[in-house]
Amino acid sequence: YDAFERKDGTLALVIGDVVGHDLTAAAGMAQLHGILRSLAWDHTGPPGAVVDRLDDAMPAITSVPMATLVLALLEGSPHTGPWTLRWTSAGHPPPLLLTSGGQAQYLEAGQGLLLGAPPGTGESRPDAAVSLPPGSTLLLYTDGLIEIPGTDLDTGLARLRRHALALAHEPLDTLCDQLLARMPPGSTDDVALLALRLPTP
Repeated sequence: YDAFERKDGTLALVIGDVVGHDLTAAAGMAQLHGILRSLAWDHTGPPGAVVDRLDDAMPAITSVPMATLVLALLEGSPHTGPWTLRWTSAGHPPPLLLTSGGQAQYLEAGQGLLLGAPPGTGESRPDAAVSLPPGSTLLLYTDGLIEIPGTDLDTGLARLRRHALALAHEPLDTLCDQLLARMPPGSTDDVALLALRLPTP
């Protein structure tokens, strides 16, 4: 996971997960992280084009066989907006958008193949965009937060949405801490959570 400013001034948000849970997987994720940060900083195109370049470089530069990630770019003035989020997903769980008006929406557009998946027809990765209202909160997370032993993925997504809505008006640190505290016991997967809250003018 990471958040950094690109050369053009937009904020980049990224979260990902590699296959495996050992030191080799951790080292591979560190490699991917460094490559993606460099590509995203230098390449001012849409997020799908950046991830396409990462997918091309991955087998030559890393030992990672497959990975998922979301790369999102926040456009607009940091303090006053208006804000637009552009993103692409390489097989990763969808970001969750909470509005100050009490709505919660999974951003399911922009889905493409996992990194390292067999190449398709040469088409570029899909991009998606949405306007973000003032005071909204964006949650990026790994599947360890929604995978509940003995249940399906839809149950985990519904549970995350329900808990996030109940905590939406809490300070951001409290929201994140409480979401992690409310995880059911028994999960063996790693959990990462990246949260962004926009100001209210």
